[in-house]
Amino acid sequence: MTISQNALTVLERRYFIKDEKGKATETPEDLFHRVANAIAESDRKYDFGAPVEKTAETFFNMMTRLEFLPNSPTLMNAGRPLGQLSACFVLPVEDSMEDIFEAIKQAALIHKSGGGTGFSFSRLRPQGSTVNSTGGVASGPISFMKVFNMATEAVKQGGTRRGANMGILRIDHPDILDFIDCKANNNEINNFNISVGLTEVFMNAAEKNTDYELIDPHTKKPVKKLNARMVFDRIVDAAWRNGEPGIIFLDRLNRDNIVPSQGEIESTNPCGEQPLLPFESCNLGSVNLAQMLKEQDGKQQFDWDKLAVTVQNAVHFLDNVIDANKYPLEKIDQVTKQTRKIGLGVMGWADSLLRMGIPYNSDEAIALGEKVMRFITKCGREESAKLAEKRGAFPLFAESILPKDQPQRNGTITTIAPTGTLSIIADCSSGVEPVFGYVYIRNIMDGTEMLEVNPILKAELLKRGLYSDGLMKRIAKEGTIAHMKELPEDLRRVFVSAHDISPEYHIRMQAAFQKGTDNAVSKTVNFPKDAAREDVARVYSLAFRLVCKGVTIYRDGSRAEQVLNIGKVIKEGQPEEGRIVPRPRPDTVTGITERVKIGCGNLYITVNYDDQGICEVFTNTGKAGGCPSQSEATARLASIALRSGMDVQSIIGQLKGIRCPSTIRQPGLKCTSCPDAIAKTIERVYRQQAELGKWPALPNGTPEKKPAEDVPGKMRFCPECGAPLEHEGGCVMCRQCGYSRCG
Repeated sequence: MTISQNALTVLERRYFIKDEKGKATETPEDLFHRVANAIAESDRKYDFGAPVEKTAETFFNMMTRLEFLPNSPTLMNAGRPLGQLSACFVLPVEDSMEDIFEAIKQAALIHKSGGGTGFSFSRLRPQGSTVNSTGGVASGPISFMKVFNMATEAVKQGGTRRGANMGILRIDHPDILDFIDCKANNNEINNFNISVGLTEVFMNAAEKNTDYELIDPHTKKPVKKLNARMVFDRIVDAAWRNGEPGIIFLDRLNRDNIVPSQGEIESTNPCGEQPLLPFESCNLGSVNLAQMLKEQDGKQQFDWDKLAVTVQNAVHFLDNVIDANKYPLEKIDQVTKQTRKIGLGVMGWADSLLRMGIPYNSDEAIALGEKVMRFITKCGREESAKLAEKRGAFPLFAESILPKDQPQRNGTITTIAPTGTLSIIADCSSGVEPVFGYVYIRNIMDGTEMLEVNPILKAELLKRGLYSDGLMKRIAKEGTIAHMKELPEDLRRVFVSAHDISPEYHIRMQAAFQKGTDNAVSKTVNFPKDAAREDVARVYSLAFRLVCKGVTIYRDGSRAEQVLNIGKVIKEGQPEEGRIVPRPRPDTVTGITERVKIGCGNLYITVNYDDQGICEVFTNTGKAGGCPSQSEATARLASIALRSGMDVQSIIGQLKGIRCPSTIRQPGLKCTSCPDAIAKTIERVYRQQAELGKWPALPNGTPEKKPAEDVPGKMRFCPECGAPLEHEGGCVMCRQCGYSRCG
């Protein structure tokens, strides 16, 4: 198979099986064989003579050709001991202390297994309510959200990153105003995306500027009235301020609840596109539309036959995942298999339009989007019906609202999720989002600037003889080609970026795909920095009129930590305002060298200082080898940070406690890794000088290690690779290394 270098980097960092030293033991082909074989095995459950090897080959080919990819947990865990293959879960939060903390425990188990969780806090009685069993007063939903948030902080998904959550509160809950503003501080409840659950009653009242009732969830009785327009404006103001909360339309989620006998849908997964009943999970996957094109009459068009076959194979794959999955809770296993929901979506939509020469912000693109998604759902339903003939309909089919003349294997078929790292692996645009930026500039170690150019734009410019590095740097700086009059009009019209597209066209595209989607559509409406609150209000109203199921918006620059950033070119000798430049290395320094025993042998650490403080750290390894490049890189970065005036305690806190398998397996060592050893040597040198009264004293104890992504004002670029971050479905993601974070 052919994949990009960027895709290979992401696979190596996040998906491949690794040995005890952290070295990848898989190739891309190995990974896809592992996944294909594990998922194809589910066929044996229904037919002992099933051609499993042939099915595995079909699945393998579909993935290696980058025509379809399942969600990340399936790629990571299929064919491995953990075996947890789902990304999406919803848990109930009942109104008792026992049930609340049971939900926290269940969420921890899901996060540990690599999944994300959605919660509705609407059943919890409001703050200040009387608690009859104790005679005390209730602390309210927001206070318990903070407990959930802290629990999430403590549990890392699969040992790599914190879990993601969705928190929802109904618009008629008495604590709704506090909920709307609960994330005004970006460091509060930062492991949650939050959305307000709107009702048709509320939206109609907001349009008429009339009051609506707040209902105590414990007594089910009205307790107060609020002006709906005022509350709507409060939601708009908060979203304009920093992108939160999003909104979901609860009545529409329940209109399409296939088994209303099992209860109401109250919540969704963390990115908002998958409504689920309590204890349900859903397995997602995406068809790469950019691979579904063919040339006809000199133009690129959709190959509908190829798309149909790909959808059929993808539905077969996702139904098998339900049986192959090792669920984190027995209750989730049981409830999931009652409806057997799957969520097949798309990626590469924007790339497809570019190849066909169709502007994203055009009526032609809107009409085509609706046609494509209706076709995918239709083909998926046909395949689900075929599977039902062989394997039986989902157990609750008789109770469902689906037509009874065609039994279905799966309760739902389609969902459009953010594709994040999947689109990096497939080397295509994400989900149904437009292209955010066509050119990025990456600054590499020696100060050289490397251009990352959208391959479709690059090919078109080369074909027309217009490509140059100077033009690419200009595009990177301006973020768009819309105003470059020297470029042909048809090129500027087709190659539009996210900020060239009006909010109305963003919503119209979401609505077009929603018409053909069983579940919901994850889509971020990007606003420029100077957008007004009225622009956000207009989008919310339009989403309601166009029958969307939810909306997420983001106004550029609206968070203290800038999450969307077109790369800026920093010219030599012209530093940006506020840019920190490290002081030069002094000619004369004083220092010490320590020998530290590590898992690979000896590490020699030198820490030098002058009268201004520690200014230099460097390392050398003994004859046994080890990881000289990694320890040298750590030392160089620490040196630059120290000469830039960064707080010594912060540097120590970031490095101290990092663990290396080769070191922690050997008893009796005084460090856990090379970075940990470097941190401890820096700390010892600093404390020695502080005791002599030369430098301010450090606090006693180990400095708190605060993750880089949580530090206010530090979220403009990826904390792992430094590339610009993009905002998608309420989360941030890096298209260079695959880093992602929700909340």
